Amino acid sequence: MGSSARFVASAAVGGLVLLCLSSPVAAQDGAPAIARVAALSAGSIAGLVQDEQGTPVRGAIVSAVGATTVVAYTDRLGKFELRTLSPGPYLVRAHMNGFVAPRGQVVEVRASARSSSSIELRRVTATEPSTTTPAAPANTIPVLTASIAGEKGPAPETAAPAPDDKDPKTIDTSIDEDHGEVAWRLRHARRGILKDAAVPDDVAATNGPDPAGIFNKPMFPEQSSVPRFATNLLSSMPVTGQFNLLTASSFDSPEQLFSADSFARSIAYVSLVAPAGQHADWSMRGALTQGDLSSWFLAAAYTTRAPRQYEVGFSYSTQRYDGGNPAALREVTDGNRNAGVVYGDDTFAITPGVSVTYGARYARYGYLSGHGLLSPSVGVTVTPADGFRISARASSQALAPGAEEFQPPSEAGIWLPPQRTFSSVGSEGTLQSERTTQVSLSAERDLDVLGASAVTMRVFHQRVSDQMVTMFGMDTPDAPGSEVGHYFIGDAGNVDATGWSAGFRSTAFSRVRGSVEYTTTYTSWARTADTAYMILLSPFAVRPLTDRVQDLSTSIETNVPETATRVLVVCRLSNLHATSNSDRPSYDSRFDVQVRQSLPFMDFSNARWEMLLAVRNFFREASPDSSVYDELLVVRPPKRIVGGLTLRF
Repeated sequence: MGSSARFVASAAVGGLVLLCLSSPVAAQDGAPAIARVAALSAGSIAGLVQDEQGTPVRGAIVSAVGATTVVAYTDRLGKFELRTLSPGPYLVRAHMNGFVAPRGQVVEVRASARSSSSIELRRVTATEPSTTTPAAPANTIPVLTASIAGEKGPAPETAAPAPDDKDPKTIDTSIDEDHGEVAWRLRHARRGILKDAAVPDDVAATNGPDPAGIFNKPMFPEQSSVPRFATNLLSSMPVTGQFNLLTASSFDSPEQLFSADSFARSIAYVSLVAPAGQHADWSMRGALTQGDLSSWFLAAAYTTRAPRQYEVGFSYSTQRYDGGNPAALREVTDGNRNAGVVYGDDTFAITPGVSVTYGARYARYGYLSGHGLLSPSVGVTVTPADGFRISARASSQALAPGAEEFQPPSEAGIWLPPQRTFSSVGSEGTLQSERTTQVSLSAERDLDVLGASAVTMRVFHQRVSDQMVTMFGMDTPDAPGSEVGHYFIGDAGNVDATGWSAGFRSTAFSRVRGSVEYTTTYTSWARTADTAYMILLSPFAVRPLTDRVQDLSTSIETNVPETATRVLVVCRLSNLHATSNSDRPSYDSRFDVQVRQSLPFMDFSNARWEMLLAVRNFFREASPDSSVYDELLVVRPPKRIVGGLTLRF
């Protein structure tokens, strides 16, 4: 034992001596070593996968073969990113069932830089001849054939002539390859000793080790082998998502950002998305916040892809207020409010040129008396020619007071739990829902201008019952209201509206997407019993008997792959925004600005950190079925700023 300890001590002392002697040499060669490490820093490839019509292709597998091999899937917008690539040339290809894969692109990856690539897939038409995979020789069974995901049906009885491996021109390139991730990895795996191994008939026969055929019987009828079932199961289980640590604050003036009236709250948000089979996805989202207003929400959805697309889901939100605002506590005796929503939408094609979309949403709000709110919709889209679409839609939407605090936002919105309290302006404290019934007809034409572009025209008519007015910074006679953390809701009456709109959207240089839409609406009002009370609080919120609304909406989204920056800007300008200090129409704007910056110094192989900063004064999310006055009759909405970190994996 003592000799072993002396040996270890001697080895340690000798190692220290050698380290001290070699340090001058390392110091002399330090600069070249650092230069070589910097030159070999990893880069990345980001891009977009579209079909021949410019539509993003979701779920396509993108591969890069070079110094290293990396695989990624495209998201809902057709975007992909291949990270941690060693510098050098890479062959980039995209694969997707139902599409013809193009020739590979050679992309040069530079150190600490992001290269861009745009790939176009062509859809397989019904006139294209179907192909089959050539069978193996009759006396052998390839080991790897049964384990490739996506292979269906028995092997052909007659064997196709084997191509000559020495002559690449004789290779059959018309074989319908499986474009799954596992099959792709098997095809690109390094050649090993089992690459071309074959199993003789006597070994593969069922009368050998398993005479009854028990172990050779597939677990499910559609699976021809246990390895293939395991491969398909694992290949359909990749989970993506994100985790947000955010801080949200509302303010009416810049000075409030540094005061207690800003109502800053910390928010934790998590999202998980995974494929459910080959033609569907499931998603789950949740968020919570803590403070004098504790709230959380949970939402889940199941969505299918082509050929028939439908979506079902639900969401549930709740808030508990422990503050001392009498206006917030007046209508909620126990301090709790909750809401639940169940919805479903279905789109199917009757013919190649005619498709039908229908759906319904049922919402139940615990603070409203009576039954739940049902919002059905139906639409028909006709495609008389390539690139030209005509759509007709009818809907009836029920909107509850304070619904924007509980409903999940659109795809472009930031998911936040209930953040503010609300109450009615009347002394009786009754909240009433709004109902908007609408019919519309629209036409859309694709253009080859500035990339993938489209021009839209739309005419509509809607009837609104109990149009809501939302007021911030108001003081009622019986209860003072908070400046930004509480708002009041009133009834402005009933309105009929008829209008038209024209719009243009385009994708320029695969980096910038933008749209602009102009809308003109002529309205007529019918007053109700609450109109007189509304005149005392906000005179401009009560509209004259006839109105003309002019509205201009724009949006710009850009992605800069060199700096890993994404920017979204949405702006809406109108001539009839309600104000609290004027009795005449005034031009005002609503805006939403989001900046997402990737953090490369926190990059991992399967995860990416982003910094998020967003500022907006929109109160409601835009919807094609909403009233034209929903956003116009929001008096003095405060600005909301959201910032924090996002982890995407």
